Amino acid sequence: MTARRPPAPVVDAVLVLAALADAWVHVDIELVPASVCALLGSFALALRRRLPLTTFLLTLPSALITDASFAPMAALYTLSSLSRHRLLLAACALAFAASDFLPWPWSSLRPRELTQAHGLFDLSYTLGTGAAPVFLGQLVQARRELSLRLTEITEAREHERLLTAQSVLAKERAQLAREMHDVVSHQVSLIAVQAGALQVAGRDAETRQAAATIRRLSVQTLDELRHMVSVLRASGSRPTELTPQPSLSDLHRLIHVSGIEARLETELPEDLPPAVQRAVYRTVQEALTNVRKHSPGATATVRIRHVDGSLRTTVTNTAATRLALALPSAHHGLAGLRQRAELLGGTVSCGPTSDGGYELRLELPVEHAR
Repeated sequence: MTARRPPAPVVDAVLVLAALADAWVHVDIELVPASVCALLGSFALALRRRLPLTTFLLTLPSALITDASFAPMAALYTLSSLSRHRLLLAACALAFAASDFLPWPWSSLRPRELTQAHGLFDLSYTLGTGAAPVFLGQLVQARRELSLRLTEITEAREHERLLTAQSVLAKERAQLAREMHDVVSHQVSLIAVQAGALQVAGRDAETRQAAATIRRLSVQTLDELRHMVSVLRASGSRPTELTPQPSLSDLHRLIHVSGIEARLETELPEDLPPAVQRAVYRTVQEALTNVRKHSPGATATVRIRHVDGSLRTTVTNTAATRLALALPSAHHGLAGLRQRAELLGGTVSCGPTSDGGYELRLELPVEHAR
């Protein structure tokens, strides 16, 4: 948790007071020009955020005429934290160093003192003093820009994750639309055929008219269903052929070709809804895929029970016996399973077991899915 920064007016007021204190210590009040320059430089700090270069120029006489150097250093730091012009910053730093190093008036300067050891030491110290605010300001500017960039990257990643989640749900809805087409179109087609037969074999006109209406509505429903499915498939994934969907009778073959040692335990009625059977099949398929990918060498147990109107499916695997390879994974499988289960009124949960394995659980209300 980052600490809250004090308000900008408070910081400016503190800097002005610090500059006045520096002037009170280093400037003789009886010297009017020096006092005016020190006061001008101190109060000019209030403008440092809006007019950084002007503020520095107003504080520069304070360093030239007096020994009060806090105001020009603060102004130079502010200018460096806001400006990208390196040549301007270098010139301002040299101007401050020269103003702070040279005596006032300049006529009192003795060139011979510049070549002596203490003169060279004072010059080096002054140059370092002028460069320090520039380097510090540039560092603060880089940190501020880096923070903004990190914020932009974080927002971009959040947006990317949102788009990925939406893409997964769209693809899963397209798959569910295909399955809906297989089921609903088959049933409605039977209704249309039966209605056509009744229309031909009906004994009275009223019955034949009702059969014709049923047949017409069935055909219209099939056309609308195909249109909606084509829209969903176009928005979620590329068009695919409407192939028969798997059921619980295909679980033995799925386990046989999974490539892992797995055991199937089922106690199921024979009249489970096709949507529930497909949901169970896809859940077991995803669970076995995850076992093969993340727990090589593990064994799995698939249990499917029908208890109190709910179908409970658990896929439990033991701990891995070999080192798992680092395979890429977008974690879209579980998102698709949860979406499918929610559409059927059920839930999907998963988590590690006490022996180091993993368990995936699916619970569907069978009556609700009918």
